[in-house]
Amino acid sequence: MIKETLAEIDILVRSRYSILYLVTHEENRLEDLLGDLAQKQNKTLYSWTATQGIVKYSTTGKNQDQFQDPSVALNHVMEYKDPAIFLFKDFHVFLEDPHVIRRLRDAVAHLAGTYKTILISAPTLNLPAELEKSISIVDIPLPDEDELHELLLTMAQSVMKTNSDVVDIKKSEARELARAAQGLTLSEAENAFSKAIVSNRKLNADDIKLVFQEKQQVIRKSGTLEFYPSDGSLSDVGGLNQLKMWLNIRKKAFAPEAKEFGIPAPKGVLLLGAPGCGKSFTAKVIGNVWKMPLLRLDFGSIFSGLVGSSEENMRQALRTAESVAPVILWIDEIEKGLSGASSGSHDSGTSTRVFGTFLTWMQEKKSQVFVIATANQIDKLPPELLRRGRFDEIFFLDLPTPDARDEIFKVHLKKKKVKSDDWDLRKIITMSEGFSGAEIEHSVTEALHFAFFENESVSIKHLEMAIKKIVPLSVTYKEPLDNLRSWAQNRARYAHIQPKSSNTRSSDRKIEI
Repeated sequence: MIKETLAEIDILVRSRYSILYLVTHEENRLEDLLGDLAQKQNKTLYSWTATQGIVKYSTTGKNQDQFQDPSVALNHVMEYKDPAIFLFKDFHVFLEDPHVIRRLRDAVAHLAGTYKTILISAPTLNLPAELEKSISIVDIPLPDEDELHELLLTMAQSVMKTNSDVVDIKKSEARELARAAQGLTLSEAENAFSKAIVSNRKLNADDIKLVFQEKQQVIRKSGTLEFYPSDGSLSDVGGLNQLKMWLNIRKKAFAPEAKEFGIPAPKGVLLLGAPGCGKSFTAKVIGNVWKMPLLRLDFGSIFSGLVGSSEENMRQALRTAESVAPVILWIDEIEKGLSGASSGSHDSGTSTRVFGTFLTWMQEKKSQVFVIATANQIDKLPPELLRRGRFDEIFFLDLPTPDARDEIFKVHLKKKKVKSDDWDLRKIITMSEGFSGAEIEHSVTEALHFAFFENESVSIKHLEMAIKKIVPLSVTYKEPLDNLRSWAQNRARYAHIQPKSSNTRSSDRKIEI
């Protein structure tokens, strides 16, 4: 993307645009890129700061004290005779001064038709109304995968010149590491790569976690998103065979080869089902399996009492997520955050506007932000969210089938370090009919308490005792669950399909696709 952006700046400068406003946090990277551009156009590049005044690029000349004042510096630009590009750094803070605004308007008229251009660089856009029609705005993108890959190889080669045993990295791992660093500035990526080299004297795919730590700093500064640690594998998720297969297939869709193949970036998935059926746990696992940061969006942090601030908070959260892409954006119980948009709430239309911002973004986004949303109540969701184009797929997570319960029991018994390889779980599976995954986990924990109280090893007897004490979700949540099943029957894919051979244990069956 940076090549296209530089080409745009090149055209604007050659077209004799007087002033360009460049939005970026990376002024040093921008200055190096502009240095190459100025050289190609046979022009001299100068940079201005409030501390050093005007200094020629690639020189360490003396400070030009007489040019530190912004108005005086602009006067100098207008008086300068030769073709040149002037980069004014952090100039946005002076755009509230009426004298500076007037001088810039004078410069627009004076520079028209000359071979001089003023470029303003700033981390945020702060353009007064007087200059809106006179200045063109260009957003400088963060480094892409190719830039980060080049940086990584340069660092590796530099280190290997002095310590040949320090860096051990394969070509595929270098690409994977560069891909994980997307969303960081060049300096942030360099810090992350340096940290990886120093920490374990290697550079490989395992260092992706260190890159995520650097991204975590970006997230913490936003205030609207939470960086959520993810671990585990899909084997830790009991049942849900169809959902796990779908996720495994979508994992490859983020690779550059998928884009070349014609596959668009996956949008996301909506997980619908009763509480305790594994929706949130699956979202947490996916971040680790896909080696992508997991961000949690809390709608409670979006809504604010100030007029217009809720909409801006939503836009800021989405911009932050896109800035660290590829990333997974997890929205837990989304119906609680968006229900006001369809219930006629009396909040002066704030919920509707926030919802509209989110919907438009989901429909139009091109960045690799994969949205995982979970919901317990389908009737609380606005219907616009459910149409095709927002999510790639809607999965319904029903209560576990017998083979899924068998798998879930084994997962939790293994987690609790209970030796159960020779157990016959058929009676337990029958007794736990209507149990959710969370209730199965709770029954295993209860069994441990019973065994510990009796000073015995955990046995099926204790598991049976625990199951008898639990009133399952299928009883307490019967009516809402029936409504969910009725809605999902022809509108969603089932996350788990019971194999045809239901009389054998799940360990002896093969999943049918």
